[in-house]
Amino acid sequence: MTNVDVILKEAVGIDGAVAALLVDYQSGMALGQAGDASVLNLDIAAAGNTDVVRAKMRTMESLGLDDQIEDILITLGKAYHLINLPKGHPGLFIYLVLDKSRANLAMARHKLASLSTQIEI
Repeated sequence: MTNVDVILKEAVGIDGAVAALLVDYQSGMALGQAGDASVLNLDIAAAGNTDVVRAKMRTMESLGLDDQIEDILITLGKAYHLINLPKGHPGLFIYLVLDKSRANLAMARHKLASLSTQIEI
């Protein structure tokens, strides 16, 4: 099991977590995944959220913001979709899907941020 596999397995162990992916946002391809792939098509999720990350980066550049994205939160009726951009690994993001009824968003953000520092590629 690679480090990425371990990190993603721990990510889906977060309360309320359904699925987790490590994505290369240059290509839109998932480098690893864990969790329940029957809930959503993880390949489409990787590609679609790549567009979200790229759009936010373009917007920051257009605004002249000299800053880095820590995470992006998308709140749906039944789920949280959390995108974390690990420091030290430009071009990658971790995508975590959480069941809103079972998740503690603050704790999930904290745990995911901690896990993202442990990625070794």
